[in-house]
Amino acid sequence: MSFADVETSDLGPTGQSKLESFLFSCELSSKVPFYTFQGDEEEDLEHFLELRTICLGEGAKEESNVVEVSAMNHQGKTISVPIACLHIKTLPMVSLGEFELKAPVTIRLNSGTGPVVVSGLHLIASQVEDSDLSDEEEDDEEEEEEMPAIKPAKKKQTQ
Repeated sequence: MSFADVETSDLGPTGQSKLESFLFSCELSSKVPFYTFQGDEEEDLEHFLELRTICLGEGAKEESNVVEVSAMNHQGKTISVPIACLHIKTLPMVSLGEFELKAPVTIRLNSGTGPVVVSGLHLIASQVEDSDLSDEEEDDEEEEEEMPAIKPAKKKQTQ
């Protein structure tokens, strides 16, 4: 997914959802050792944090920097899990793939002084009514109609 991408998916008989994605980043250090990601309180929206990379920032010391996340598990209990142990000489950056957590999520610099930069995507899922979808489909059709036809290049005749 790209920055501010919108995706629609079918959820079966209950309806469809719209997924928007926005760039996310925070910096952890000894001065600011944690960041809590929370979504808006709107009932029809679900907020997710998709972590992609964690890397040491400029000025990081030669020490281990352990980053952990705290979020709810499937039983509704908050658990903390270390997700990266960075060192400037051996592992200055780690890629997490698409590590997705439902808000609220707390990211903490458990040891070390940083700076550590955490980046990823803020995902917002919302329910879409059928009337909203038909409007979007009509807009897409109008955009397609406005595009000019591409004509093939003419071949040069040799004499």
